[in-house]
Order: sequence, then structure tokens, then C-alpha cells
Amino acid sequence: MCKPRSERHGRFLEMRPRDVIFNEKRRWKVQQGSLIALCLSIGLFAWGGVSLGAPVADLRTLLPRQDLPAGWALVEGPRIYSKKTLFEHVNGQAVLYLSYGFQRSVFAVFQNVKEPENQIEIDVYDLGNVLNAFGVFSRFRNDDRPGGVGLDSYVDDRSFLFYKGRYFVMLYATETNTSVLKQLAMTLSSKIVDSSAPPKEIDLFPKNGLKTGSIQYFPEGLLGHTFLGRGFQASYADEGDPVPPAQAGEPALFLAIFKTPQAAKDALTTYRSYISKKGKLLPWTPVTLGPDAWKGEDPYQGPLIVVQKRLHLVGARGFPEKRGELYVETFMKKFR
Repeated sequence: MCKPRSERHGRFLEMRPRDVIFNEKRRWKVQQGSLIALCLSIGLFAWGGVSLGAPVADLRTLLPRQDLPAGWALVEGPRIYSKKTLFEHVNGQAVLYLSYGFQRSVFAVFQNVKEPENQIEIDVYDLGNVLNAFGVFSRFRNDDRPGGVGLDSYVDDRSFLFYKGRYFVMLYATETNTSVLKQLAMTLSSKIVDSSAPPKEIDLFPKNGLKTGSIQYFPEGLLGHTFLGRGFQASYADEGDPVPPAQAGEPALFLAIFKTPQAAKDALTTYRSYISKKGKLLPWTPVTLGPDAWKGEDPYQGPLIVVQKRLHLVGARGFPEKRGELYVETFMKKFR
């Protein structure tokens, strides 16, 4: 099972994979699946008996009903989680979801009726908007293995992740079930009517050398710095001369986003001050990037170039020699 990636000096703790989902307590619960499902249907609401305007019904209706794959049945749930109860479901991972604007989620377990140990969990998370949904998705995928579902997806033998609109969806299987996972994912995606486009910032990153599937969105603490706030980063292939070992790190471009140009300028000044104390500022005349740019060496992330562009700080870290400057120039041309 994949897990959210964290930076070397990340803002979030490394999130554990959901490898404890089917522990002894879970197995006992699944054995009681029929009773639980009956109690939920009586004590909460009938599956289709809630107004579509109710938040619970909105999420419940996204789950497969009569359109389940042949031989599969619901054995646990659906259960709704709120901001107050999310910790009961995912414990430490709740911090991650809440930081990305978590609103509510629905959870259910499905089972192959002929093979009781062959089960699939489904979690649907409402993150409020497509930017947050992409952000969570970007933290969970480990590689570029698209499954052709939603706005983007990731698939392996036992997992299928995708985001669409304001929703991030996670499917996890106890057995290798690639075809069933995709069928369920496609069913879920077809029921999501949110037609929001992917975050526009994704297309700003230069394509040359970009490692596919590496673009991530952070709602706070970009690059591990609180003063950078929210933004994106993406990894690039390490070409040309290698970065010195003491500064080893994957080359990356980043984009910090602020509410006003003054806020961006203040962050640029704060960042420069930080590097002057913790690292090293370098003499440099950025002819092509304008006066609001500087170059330095970060003690943890290597060579660094940062420039302000209106509401944004654009930067390159970990690139050797002139490659960082060339990438920043290319990046800046995307801002009109």
C-alpha cells in the first residue's frame, strides 16, 4: 500500500501505510459485517432514503450499490466520518487530511462472497475543492502509474487511488485485484458530478526533465519553511554535473503562492535572511530574471535560486551549475 511522501525536513510526519486495516480487530468486525450493515441501515438511514441535499447522502450515494462486480457484496459500512471523528478511522493520518481542508468522508468494506478473505476497502474523502483533493492525491502516490480514472490516478496490485473534483478516493484490497479495483474506481468516478479542472499550476512546470507523477501541492510549510506558506514542488531528472555530496538532493522546482505581492516580497526577504544565516548567499546579477531574485546555497537542499513574480515566489533547488537558472527562466515565461 502506498503512503504519503514526506520531505527530508517535511511538515508532516511520515504517514504509515494502512497495513493495519485488516488486523485481528478488523477481521472480527468484518465477520460481523452483516449485523453491522443491518444495524446501520436501521439506526442511521436507508441507503436511498435520505435527501440528496444531506451531506451523508451525498457521500453514500457515491459508493457502488446495485452496480457491484459480480460475486461482491457490502459487508461493513457505509460509515460517515466528520472532522471530529476522523481520528477514530485513520488516527495519525487525520492530521494530513485535516491540513488539506477535510470536510467529511465515507468508508465501506466489500467482500468476495466466495472468498471471504478477499476484501476491498473504499474511502471517499471530501476535501472541499479540487486543489486540496489533488494535494492529498499527490502526497499518496509513490510513482507515475496512472489508471485512467478521474483527473489523475495511481494503481498497483492492491491499491487504486484517484482524485476528481473535490474528492480523493482510495481503494485497498487484501488480495491482488487489479481488474476489480479499476471497475469499482470507474463506478465511483462516474458518480462524481464535480467537473472542476485540475489545478492550473500543474501546467506551469516545465516539461523537459520533469519526473512524471512528482508534482505535489502543500497547503503550508513549502520546503519545510513556514514563511513560504502554501505551494507546489516538482522533481527533475539529475542531468549534467552532479550536485556535491554534501548538498545531495533531488533537483526540484517550486512555486510558493501568496495573497498579495507584498506578502510574496516579505517572504522573499525572510528567505534571503534565513539563507544568509544558515547557508550562504552568492554574488549574482540576475540579468534575465530582474531585480527581485537571488542565489544561494541551502545547507540541506543545495544550490538555490529564488525570484519573485507578483503573487509568487519561483525557485530551483538542487540543480548543478547553470541548469537551475535555465529552468527558472523557462518557469518564469509561463507567468503572463
